[in-house]
Amino acid sequence: MKQVVGIVVSNKMQKSVVVAVDRLFHHKLYNRYVKRTSKFMAHDEKNECSIGDRVILDPSRPLSKRKNWIVAEILRKARVYVKPSPAAQAFGESAVGSSAPQSLPSA
Repeated sequence: MKQVVGIVVSNKMQKSVVVAVDRLFHHKLYNRYVKRTSKFMAHDEKNECSIGDRVILDPSRPLSKRKNWIVAEILRKARVYVKPSPAAQAFGESAVGSSAPQSLPSA
């Protein structure tokens, strides 16, 4: 087996992640490229992976019933949206000058 690259779709387990790996192959009858997705469980020793990360998986000996891969490297961390805290919003409103919501001008 060789290394594969995929996206982490679940990290709810301890030291394990589920990685979706896409592959393209040419369909002989339809003469089109078809995309197939395989989901592999992989060992993440340091619990560093989060959902959306792009990772490289290395094959390994069976670690459990369904886990035969190890996360070798995190290629790209997922961009995570952080909701602004209420304190930051209150500070932002006071910097504008009015704390009351602004209404649209009537026509």
